[in-house]
Amino acid sequence: MLILITYDVNTVDAEGRRRLRQVAKTCVAHGQRVQNSVFECSLDAAQLRRLKGELTALIDPQKDSLRFYTLGNQYQSKVEHVGAHPAYQPDDVLMV
Repeated sequence: MLILITYDVNTVDAEGRRRLRQVAKTCVAHGQRVQNSVFECSLDAAQLRRLKGELTALIDPQKDSLRFYTLGNQYQSKVEHVGAHPAYQPDDVLMV
C-alpha cells in the first residue's frame, strides 16, 4: 500500500538538526522523497508499523510532528502530479 509520510522537525538547535537528518535518512531508506519533508513509501502493514516506531523514536513529540497518510493499494486515482519534476512509479524498484 502507498503511504505518504510528512514531517516537521524543529531545527532551531543542533539537536533538532540532528533529528531532522535522522528522520530524513530513515524515510529515504523506505521510500521516495517527493518534496523536502514528504515521502511516498510502498509498504505492507508490518513494514508500516516498524517504520512508525522508528520515526516516532527519533522525534521530540514536544517540538516535532509526523503525519502518515494511507493511500492504499488503489492510490493511482488518488495522486495527481502537476509541475516540473516527473512522476515516478512507487511500485518500481527502489535503489538505495
